Amino acid sequence: MRVLILAAALLGAASAAAQYPSKPVRVLVPFGAGSSTDIVMRILAQPLSQSLGQPLVVENKPGADGAIAAAEVAKATPDGHTLLLATNSPMSAAPHLRKLPYDALTDFTPISLVGNYTFFVLVHPSVPAKTLQELISHARANPGKLNYGTGNTSGIVMTAMLASQAGIDLVHVPYKSEPPAITDLLSGNIQVMISSYATVAAHLRDGRLRALVTTLPNRSPLMPEVPAIVEVGFPRFSVSPWAGMFGPARMPKDVTERLNRELNALLQRLDVRESLLKQAFDPKGSTTAEFAPYVREQYQVWGKAIREAGIQPE
Repeated sequence: MRVLILAAALLGAASAAAQYPSKPVRVLVPFGAGSSTDIVMRILAQPLSQSLGQPLVVENKPGADGAIAAAEVAKATPDGHTLLLATNSPMSAAPHLRKLPYDALTDFTPISLVGNYTFFVLVHPSVPAKTLQELISHARANPGKLNYGTGNTSGIVMTAMLASQAGIDLVHVPYKSEPPAITDLLSGNIQVMISSYATVAAHLRDGRLRALVTTLPNRSPLMPEVPAIVEVGFPRFSVSPWAGMFGPARMPKDVTERLNRELNALLQRLDVRESLLKQAFDPKGSTTAEFAPYVREQYQVWGKAIREAGIQPE
């Protein structure tokens, strides 16, 4: 009898996987419209919808460094119809910053790495600094008078690392995602921000913001005139902002593998890669077997960076 019950369960799971997806697929984005993660998902949404044969519904759920969206996906039915385009914010950093209603390492099914972001140190034109060293000198001469904004844990951790290494005192102004922080940076309400390229590209081109360095180990081909942070006397930051696709824990293996195949095929398409690279997002992809240990490794890497930067949990 037990054998029959087990066989029926396996057949049911196989049947469900064969029919997947049987309805529109929701993909939650843990940051607001216009954020770099939202832009990446919008690039992927239509071609992924075509390959899956069902509409892909992208929903923005900003707040709590991505934890609001992550918590909703963690509690969703694990049938592959509710997914999360997560970043290091809810999966690697937030668990070290506050108590969360989910476990980043056990409450999700890792599907695939999607890629890595490019971040720049930005200032409002009112700041009399055209280089990182000039910004540091200005901040040292004006302790506690420069405000910096953050819209994700990447900005929080990297700015804290910079402030700690440079010995400067900056005032933190947190936001739910990058776009509202950029609005205040453009108006001069905040003066400094470490931000992804996608949200500020147009403002850099028209001179409304100034990029001092990139946090990459090398210069970005999109802004080759801007030095990498290692060129101006700072070690490369130990963290690298990333994005990956997840589902709730205990998703059927066949569904997980289907999503992995479709997503990785998409990340190899020339038109998709070009669109992502124009946003300074480096498409990577991975197998599910590669992605799970990557998530665990990044959890440790970001935890160490947070402790070394002296960031206190809430």
